[in-house]
Amino acid sequence: MPTAAIFDCEGPRLSSEERAFFRDVDPWGFILFARHCESADQIRAHCDELRECVGREDAPILIDQEGGRVARMKPPVFPAHPAPAVFGELWKLDPKKTREAAELNGYLLGRLVSDCGVTVDCIPMLDVPQIDADPQVIGDRAYAKWPDIITAIAHAHIEGLKKGGALPVIKHLPGHGRSLCDSHHDLPRVGAKKRDLQSCDFEPFRSLRDEKMGMTAHIVYEAYDAERPATLSPVIVNEVIRGEIGFDGLLFTDDLKMKALGGAIPERIAGAYDAGCDVALACNFTMDEKKQSAGALRDLAGRSAERAKAAMADLQAPERGDTSEAYERLNALIKPALA
Repeated sequence: MPTAAIFDCEGPRLSSEERAFFRDVDPWGFILFARHCESADQIRAHCDELRECVGREDAPILIDQEGGRVARMKPPVFPAHPAPAVFGELWKLDPKKTREAAELNGYLLGRLVSDCGVTVDCIPMLDVPQIDADPQVIGDRAYAKWPDIITAIAHAHIEGLKKGGALPVIKHLPGHGRSLCDSHHDLPRVGAKKRDLQSCDFEPFRSLRDEKMGMTAHIVYEAYDAERPATLSPVIVNEVIRGEIGFDGLLFTDDLKMKALGGAIPERIAGAYDAGCDVALACNFTMDEKKQSAGALRDLAGRSAERAKAAMADLQAPERGDTSEAYERLNALIKPALA
């Protein structure tokens, strides 16, 4: 059986050393970054070689293609998509057209990635931004400031994404909207009370808890666990994410290379598994770090394997064909929000 991990390659394509490593450890799937996305042909070839490497044609391949500033597949080679906040602005003008635009955008994102062999797009971001949150982390990546609006837009995005042939990942559980620093560089701490988190931050995740894949936040929620960030906290994973929110899907860690987490690579991986995360997201590891991680990896087994199987069962083949008219319609729908 595969190991409960997602890896990427250091360069634009597999090295011989990486190929041997992946054959040995057999990760469940892979993730792509901008260096792997210079052209559609490059992405397809890379996806093929990754799957061949582990001997599974259905090995999931992930990407962060949100639209706006978070896009691995970049213009001018690939079409630009609006930042999530554009849909929140459009909602103020016309909720009905917003739902149409969000579903259409989701479909086009799904087509964009699935046409290249990618099966999972790590959207939507359900974080509820607070007034003092770090704009570099949240900013226009958030749909809106209100949980019900975030939920409505995200739901439409999810429906479209699935029709486009890709699967969603709700993130960042249980909510990144109060972060005062970037977890890529430092460990955020949230001092909000339980009642505030429950009534605001958790709400979009609770509303979409039936989705099949989610991703944790590297944030300390002091009201629940003053010592450990969510990714490494059994309290947050079991009592909050699985309990209060009710999410029972496949739970990925956020990128384990981020500086919010302390300790050596094997300690981070083991800590995430011990906390209750299903899959370790091993992004941007050097070859030495990959080798260090091997001893800490665990098989994707038991309930985690069941969750993974259920998640991938939702994958559907999109209707192929030209998308130019759909892009024209999307651009016309969102134009008032850009004025």
